[in-house]
Amino acid sequence: MKLSNSFFVTFKENVKDEESISANLLVRAGMIKKTGSGIYTFLPLGLKVLRKIENIVREEMNNIDSQELVMPSLLPEDIYVNSGRRDVFGSDMFSLKDRFDRSYVLGPTHEEMFVEVAKDYIKSYKDMPLSLYQMANKYRDEPRSRYGLIRTREFVMKDAYTFDKDLEGLSNSYNKMFNAYKKIFDRIGLNYRIVEASTGAMGGILSEEFQAICDIGEDTLVLCDNCGLATNIEICPCKSEKGEAEDIKDIKLIETPNVKSIEDVCKFLDCDIKKTIKTLIYKANNQFYAVLVRGDREVNELKLSKLLGVSEICLATFDEDEQITHAEVGFAGPIGLSIPIVVDLEVLNMYNFVVGANKTNYHYLNANLNDFKIDYTGDIRNVSSNDICPICGSKLVFKRAIEVGNTFKLGTKYCESLNLQFTDIDNTLKYPVMGCYGIGIARILSAFIEQNHDDKGIIFNNVLTPFDVELITVNNKDENQVELANIIYNKLISKGKDVLFDDRDLRVGYKFSDADLIGIPKRIIVGRDAINNKVEIKDRLTGNITTCDIDSIDSVLSL
Repeated sequence: MKLSNSFFVTFKENVKDEESISANLLVRAGMIKKTGSGIYTFLPLGLKVLRKIENIVREEMNNIDSQELVMPSLLPEDIYVNSGRRDVFGSDMFSLKDRFDRSYVLGPTHEEMFVEVAKDYIKSYKDMPLSLYQMANKYRDEPRSRYGLIRTREFVMKDAYTFDKDLEGLSNSYNKMFNAYKKIFDRIGLNYRIVEASTGAMGGILSEEFQAICDIGEDTLVLCDNCGLATNIEICPCKSEKGEAEDIKDIKLIETPNVKSIEDVCKFLDCDIKKTIKTLIYKANNQFYAVLVRGDREVNELKLSKLLGVSEICLATFDEDEQITHAEVGFAGPIGLSIPIVVDLEVLNMYNFVVGANKTNYHYLNANLNDFKIDYTGDIRNVSSNDICPICGSKLVFKRAIEVGNTFKLGTKYCESLNLQFTDIDNTLKYPVMGCYGIGIARILSAFIEQNHDDKGIIFNNVLTPFDVELITVNNKDENQVELANIIYNKLISKGKDVLFDDRDLRVGYKFSDADLIGIPKRIIVGRDAINNKVEIKDRLTGNITTCDIDSIDSVLSL
């Protein structure tokens, strides 16, 4: 492709409204254009890279005999109502009505639709295993779109679904897909980890995530180099510290004027934060709960919701908090409350601690577990950097990461809710066992760039690069350079190579800057040595420059 007559736009300055390196570089390199909050146009250069990712995914899906189809994005709302997920998605789902006042949604995910398709095929146990996939747009009304392509409202996902007659069959299908995913991310060249995760709104038996290590990642991974523990922080179990037993002291009501935060309490009372307890008021299904964790800990809302058996949970509003505690926010405590009390396991090992008194400007000193009624106990906190591995006791490692893929063992949840049954070998009706597998195509692109860039721009590898090589003329007024560059261009094209020829009549510094920005791995520079049939070849990653004659180009480039 010759740039002089191609759609190609770059920007020298950083983009003001992009908070991630990858989004900033993708916009500056003319690969994407922001259309609205969480909505992007893929321009020709960016689309070439996206298609390369799609082709790798497609090849590995086809290698395990998964069959591709494409489903609509506009779907009848009743499908999600029947599966019980309409309320789960809530305002995250785009909804609309047609001219006949029928309700539709833009599909955020397609489990229900794949079940409906499978109904026409699966009648007997002989019809399974069945594996289907698609690459299609998904839509979610994200409350806060961020980090460019990392969290958008419209995105391309590869979603696959397997149907099996039993759990053994599901395990076989799952392992095939799992191994295909590893091949995909290995081929692309991502630095990633595989971690156990929550099944979330998907439900099911098992969920594992493929996480690309990245500083801007929205997920926190908890890893143990000693025993191999790898999990998302949201489900990582905590190993509680066992404190030494103490003699129970007399409880005291202490005036603490305007001392609301745990840090201020510790400073005012000159006490260790490990001797304090936070009391947080949560709401779930119109029921309020007082949730207790040690002062230096954070509540894990996923663990808490599972303990209480609810699907959603949130902090009470300030008004609700004050109505329940009869005190200003910051002075809540468990003593005297009339709502259920939930206690983290770590708190069960504490003695003579500080809690809020449910009275503005007052705390209790030397409170103990026998001062209030406990209704629920469990591991409800986030693991922290000072914790030890819950399996082997070694030091834990925390890494930020971007989820680029996930695999679920769904079980029979969707087949039951949508009534997909088959006749088994014993002539009984049973529900197929499903697996669900997703890959964020554009997220892979962003994650790769977050991991592969420098202060000049993107650094593509040979797998994702939009072109095999870039060809640049130093001086378009030099006939020898122009003639030799065209000879090289035509020669490489005839050999089936994808070449980006920067033949624009611009200063060479401008061309080099653009070349660094878009990050093609190899660059052929045709300069003053063209008269001697010699060129320079520059490696984008290392910056190394090699001089060679045109007959040696192929071997130097390793094309």
